[in-house]
Amino acid sequence: MAPSPPPPATQPAKQASRPWRLTTYYTAVEQYHHGQPVEVTGCSSQDCDHGHDDLGSYPDDFVSAVKDEGTGRITSGPHAGRYMNWSYDVGYWLDTVPANTNGGALVTFHTAAADPAVLHPGTPFVITDCGTQDGDPVEPAACQRFKAAKWAVEDAFTPGLGGARHVDLYIGEEDRPDFTDVSPIYIDATGAALLIG
Repeated sequence: MAPSPPPPATQPAKQASRPWRLTTYYTAVEQYHHGQPVEVTGCSSQDCDHGHDDLGSYPDDFVSAVKDEGTGRITSGPHAGRYMNWSYDVGYWLDTVPANTNGGALVTFHTAAADPAVLHPGTPFVITDCGTQDGDPVEPAACQRFKAAKWAVEDAFTPGLGGARHVDLYIGEEDRPDFTDVSPIYIDATGAALLIG
């Protein structure tokens, strides 16, 4: 009788990598901002750098949020419905989508930013543990949303803002005033675990 064939080789189980810092970024929405109006100049389309076109007048806190987050949806004036994007190497520009660093569209609960020396562009990952925020676990329903998503590195930090073991997760449009103070999905958590690849 012939000997039984050896069992097929099994792939080693992927191990969760930790600790990671999880932060989130979002598309600012003009209607939730009511600061003093300021004029914005830049590019009226994506195909220029540091342009001088008149992009309109907007609340100063909205313009600041666009610079901090990278993108905002305009809700008033002739550009209503368009997006004002910002990048350190382009400045402000108008677009039809909230844009990532390469000009592609950000995808809610999928696009993530990382330093390319830490995670290569295109790297997929899932979150297995959301870690803690100010010493407390991330709100359970919010954490479940982060864990259920399939993330991919499709964006990059402004140089100097990323760092080792830090990913920034795109969570879509702000949906209320004072979004960064009250939304459970706007987080800055440490001690998280990722399953990479």
